[in-house]
Amino acid sequence: MGSETASGMSASDPKHAVRATRSAGCKMRSLLLDAASRLFKERGLSGTSISDIAAAADAFPSQITYYFRTKEALFVEAASRDMLYLARATEQAALQAQTPREYTHALAETVTATDTVAFFAEALTLTRRRQDLAPLVERTIERLHSEGARAYAGQVERHGWRSLRAPEESSRRFWAIAIGVIVEGFAMGRGSEEMCRELLRALGEQATATSTSANDGSRLRLVGDRDNSPSTDGETSS
Repeated sequence: MGSETASGMSASDPKHAVRATRSAGCKMRSLLLDAASRLFKERGLSGTSISDIAAAADAFPSQITYYFRTKEALFVEAASRDMLYLARATEQAALQAQTPREYTHALAETVTATDTVAFFAEALTLTRRRQDLAPLVERTIERLHSEGARAYAGQVERHGWRSLRAPEESSRRFWAIAIGVIVEGFAMGRGSEEMCRELLRALGEQATATSTSANDGSRLRLVGDRDNSPSTDGETSS
């Protein structure tokens, strides 16, 4: 009789074996992505070998080709994953903002504090020569936009701010400007503080605080609404 798991299911059960195999596979993929991300950021694509990544992850080179096929595919997936992690961290950093100005500063400071955006920009460039890798980048960008729009709309509605652009437009504009400013900043050897200042300048004003209480159930108000009365201050947001 086969051995029993903690849940009482036989370890020889086919469904249990499939779940165990899938779990082990997910763990190995994650380890490989972690190692690849660190090495690619330190050494670049050309300076990092499959053997280097395998050694750093305590894996075999064949496991990299099994899960990712090529080093380039691993590069793009690692950069895309890091970008989504950064987007989540950015959203969390801005969650406590009480004013549009605080919100924008939290976003700008978070995205310029790491080299993740520059790493992702390299992946964007790589897909120009490897169109088979483009779908992953496209999905990543769409998630950046959709999740950014959701987070921004939630803050606008929660605090009663007046958005000068629709949340979807604001999110796309933020990431487009952020990527441009950060890529230029790395190329020019600028520090994170300088890039943050430039990003804030380029973003300009996108929302204003209103006199409405954050708890009065006010709805999201956009340019084009019938009520276009002047706002009470000129603080900015992304």
